[in-house]
Amino acid sequence: MSQQDQMEFTTADALVQELVHAGVDTAFGIVSIHNMPIYDAILREGSIHLVCARGESGAANMADGYARATGKLGVVITSTGTGAGNAAGALIEAWAAGAPVLHLTGEVASNYLGTGRGYIHECKDQLSMMEGASKKAMRLRKPEQTAAVVRQAIETAFAAPSGPVTLEIPIDFQSAIIPNHSLEEIKLVTPETNTIPYFPEETLTRIRQAKRPVVWAGGGVISSGASGEVQQLAELMGAAVITSQSGKGSIPEDHPQCIGHFAANEPTKKLLEKSDLLISIGVRFRGNETSNWKVSVPEDHISIDADWQAINRNYRASYGLVGDAKVVLTTLIKDLSQKSIDPKPAYLDEVHSVRQELRTQLRATLGPYEQILDGMRKVLPKNAILVRDVTVQANVWGSRLFEIYEPRTSIHASGGGIGQGLPTAIGAQMGCKDRRVVLMAGDGGFMVNVGEMITAAEENLPMIVILFDDAGYGVLRNIQDAAYGRQVAVDLLSPDFVQLGKSMGYEANRIGSSDEFVLELEKAMNSQKPTMIVVDMEAIGPMAKPFGGPPGAAESFKPKKM
Repeated sequence: MSQQDQMEFTTADALVQELVHAGVDTAFGIVSIHNMPIYDAILREGSIHLVCARGESGAANMADGYARATGKLGVVITSTGTGAGNAAGALIEAWAAGAPVLHLTGEVASNYLGTGRGYIHECKDQLSMMEGASKKAMRLRKPEQTAAVVRQAIETAFAAPSGPVTLEIPIDFQSAIIPNHSLEEIKLVTPETNTIPYFPEETLTRIRQAKRPVVWAGGGVISSGASGEVQQLAELMGAAVITSQSGKGSIPEDHPQCIGHFAANEPTKKLLEKSDLLISIGVRFRGNETSNWKVSVPEDHISIDADWQAINRNYRASYGLVGDAKVVLTTLIKDLSQKSIDPKPAYLDEVHSVRQELRTQLRATLGPYEQILDGMRKVLPKNAILVRDVTVQANVWGSRLFEIYEPRTSIHASGGGIGQGLPTAIGAQMGCKDRRVVLMAGDGGFMVNVGEMITAAEENLPMIVILFDDAGYGVLRNIQDAAYGRQVAVDLLSPDFVQLGKSMGYEANRIGSSDEFVLELEKAMNSQKPTMIVVDMEAIGPMAKPFGGPPGAAESFKPKKM
């Protein structure tokens, strides 16, 4: 390379410079003729580790899992057209989860945009496709603006409500030589920027006077790092704590005031109906977590959220407090502490009773899988990261009875799509190499991104895959049985997963009893290689009560008059 070439600074270099400025140390993707300048710039800069996925969908899931486990920016790089489209489903999952992800994709050469002339990888309207799958889609329109546009894209990904942002860069722009100008953001310190949240005295009075308070903690608690404040507030008020699926880890799930992710269960619904105050914090109130909004909440409802549009979206709030959860709760706790609040012992006893009732009821449905649950919690360290794909065991007990003690150690499929668990777990393990990542998946969903198994082996990741094999789509089988009394398109032919795993460098075994499972899990914890434990569900036997899907799922599919 000549001295002149070494001094040339391109759009791709400006992009990488901004990634490094944002603290990016890992990026996931697939190299292509429409992103090679970006890959080459990353290679030349030298500080960002490139993870080579086997599909764009998996790469985007990896960036999502990395972001959720670390709280940092997840970066995925794809090709144009088909490559970008392949990532769309995974970006929808990141959007549903509120994960800060930057999706970098190429575009056809700028002078061919919108012409329909058949330029390779051309898409009719890629920007609109990405807008539908992302929080926002942007296009670089002038190479000299690269640094500013990339920084804006990153800030947009983190701004409430956080989510994936797509930035497409035409291929001819990526190699354009541009000036290497510095870009500095000047933030003025004004009285407004340091304003302490103001709480109307009426709000504070209602909180102090509440006799049966409930706190509902969501993903906003995790993203703001406010789990300590949630626990402090709950203990100060003597409140029950419900968590959404995304809010697991907002409070340790062995805490006596933690109801957990049981909002739509009858004992919790009854507790809410008798409650005189709800404080919701960063909660979306998703349909599948509220029986499609049939769960009743108290008339006195204080909603805390960083997103203006979240207030009154699904449940009416008597008071809406818009701001970062950690900032709002810190001030709220300080204001409340100025006057004593007496938690009600009888109510706390009732909360503990409801907590125990919920767990006892659900455990009674598990049959032989109760021992697997207990074995997992006994063997795995408290800070293990549990990633759950959409499968019966994950839905029934993985998301409820497996206790989570810390924020960012519970990751699930927020959008409900199957097969994204494996690459999401890979991303989480890449971001948290000091922790053990464990994936719960079913055989049907696992095959969607099965090729990403080799990515974990290539990166020498000691992640553990627990694969529940029932030769089909178990959740849908049960829903179809309940709705129609028959099944269709749910039985699947699977490969020999043990041989498949071994062929890719995994330590793999098939088990047919809970005792075998615990022994294999202990072995996996002592291994530094990727491990797969295939749970033979036919050998272990059925659950004591079949899982019929989310509440009301079967009824919604039965024929009805409109």
